[in-house]
Amino acid sequence: MAGKEQPRKLKKRIFKSYLTTTISISMVLFLIGLLGVVLLNAGRLARYVRENVGVTLVLNEDIQKQEITELQTSLKSSNFVKSVEYIDKETAAEKLKQELGEDFTGFLGYNPLLSSMDVKLFAEYATPEKLGLLEKKFMESPKVKEVIFQHDLVSIINENVQKLGFILVFFSALLLLIFFALINNTIRISIYSQRFIINTMLLVGATDRFIRAPFVKRSVKFGIIGALIANVLLLILMLTYQSELTGIIDMNDFKIFGFVFVVVVLLGMIISWVSTYLAVNKFIRLKFDELFY
Repeated sequence: MAGKEQPRKLKKRIFKSYLTTTISISMVLFLIGLLGVVLLNAGRLARYVRENVGVTLVLNEDIQKQEITELQTSLKSSNFVKSVEYIDKETAAEKLKQELGEDFTGFLGYNPLLSSMDVKLFAEYATPEKLGLLEKKFMESPKVKEVIFQHDLVSIINENVQKLGFILVFFSALLLLIFFALINNTIRISIYSQRFIINTMLLVGATDRFIRAPFVKRSVKFGIIGALIANVLLLILMLTYQSELTGIIDMNDFKIFGFVFVVVVLLGMIISWVSTYLAVNKFIRLKFDELFY
């Protein structure tokens, strides 16, 4: 009975070791996948931020409805305008009442606000230089009294977008190195529990390649399983927060998600293979008395 219990305990210990390894690999690959999605959507995020910088065209008080329609149509047909929203003076007054928390028109006795148009530009035109040129272009229209946009905010956004790109690339490389080290250490620990099996195989004359093969094969298999689990978790996360990520991450961009999923699986296989290869080689070179340290 005691003889039968020993192999069972050993198999159970090995199974637990590989289960822990698979879960660890899954969590790390999940973070790698999440980082990949963020990195590949960095351009989209920058575009989203830039395209939310609005330009307000304050219209003349005596402007006619027909002129408003003509101006709106002209702006919508422009290649630099993403969207146009007309706000009449009554709507503008109502919004300001809500912000102030009191009726300023009752105090003044009239509505001093003018009708306006909120114009959202495409990202390529949301730069200080191009906005300066567009401001002059808008002011050429006799229907426009004033052009309002936050010059400093636009400059800050453009500077920060460039910095964000460099920071993301740097941290991606750094985190990938850390993740590789984590997976490598996890696999080495799992191989450590089987160091005496490796030594026994050496004693009966097994070659290095023969010893490595089952460890590498099993490790790659668990690496693939871990990668698939990571991809499922990533997909669940994206679908759960789909509405919150609208405009930042395009859930319909199957190329990006397909690329990330394939890379996660490949990384799971490659890192598991390399780590196991190196770990097994280390224990193959150890002498018997060194296995106890």
